[in-house]
Amino acid sequence: MERLEECPLCGNAQFENYLKINDHFLSHEEFQLQKCTSCHLVFTNPRPTQTEIAPYYKSVDYISHSNKTKSLSSLLYKLVRSYTLGKKYRLIKSQLHQTSQIHHLDYGSGTGHFIDYTSNKGWISKGYEPDQNALSHNNKSIQKLILHNLESIKDNSYDVITLFHVLEHVHNLNSVLGLLINQLKPNGILLLALPNHKSYDAKHYKQHWAGYDVPRHLYHFDRTSVNQLAKQHGLKIDKIEPMVFDAFYVSMLSEKYLGNSMTLVRGILNGFKSNSKANSNGEYSSLIYILRK
Repeated sequence: MERLEECPLCGNAQFENYLKINDHFLSHEEFQLQKCTSCHLVFTNPRPTQTEIAPYYKSVDYISHSNKTKSLSSLLYKLVRSYTLGKKYRLIKSQLHQTSQIHHLDYGSGTGHFIDYTSNKGWISKGYEPDQNALSHNNKSIQKLILHNLESIKDNSYDVITLFHVLEHVHNLNSVLGLLINQLKPNGILLLALPNHKSYDAKHYKQHWAGYDVPRHLYHFDRTSVNQLAKQHGLKIDKIEPMVFDAFYVSMLSEKYLGNSMTLVRGILNGFKSNSKANSNGEYSSLIYILRK
């Protein structure tokens, strides 16, 4: 384990304890969340190092990378994923200034569904995925789209770089962001999809909220900390969009972590409640941030 002495985003050395969370998904170990008193980023501290983190992902049920698990929540996830692929594509397309020869990088591409979709739409899409287990699920057509060395990419190469529920997993936060931003063309788009710990479902489930997902999630963002991130890296937030389906999936998982029965029904009800609250205050379970260079 490593203990951070400075905020991984702004470098401030003053933190306050925020919550203690168990790894409900796999190890059942307890982890401390701390909050930076300056930029208000919440982060897991102490946390596994880059060399220690891999075992915390090793489960056939890790939904981000699994195509094989047959649970009900997994099947629902895959149905929603099929729908949201098109929705993500249309959102990005609406924010781009050009309509042809779109160069796209999906950082943390997982099993490659999004780059497969965008490639079939005519984009020149590439994926980068450091997890070898995830790469093993890629079919041959997707494997051809995978990059293995980001450092060799020229600056100003991409019109859009996407990170769907990925940035919260990245150990070297600012250095990875800096590298990706350099690879964006002028006026290019950086898309970040992130869990939002200010949502109703996060406040309702508290330490059982599945969106914390410690220790795999190293950071726990909200609008304030993403604003700081954008400012620090010279980016402008153009648009913030909700991910309404996340409230249902995260609520179902949270009900499971609580040990409740009827997790599907309870999760759907609390998902509706979370989205209803968010219709007023904008604090959805997950948010997509469109940042422009």
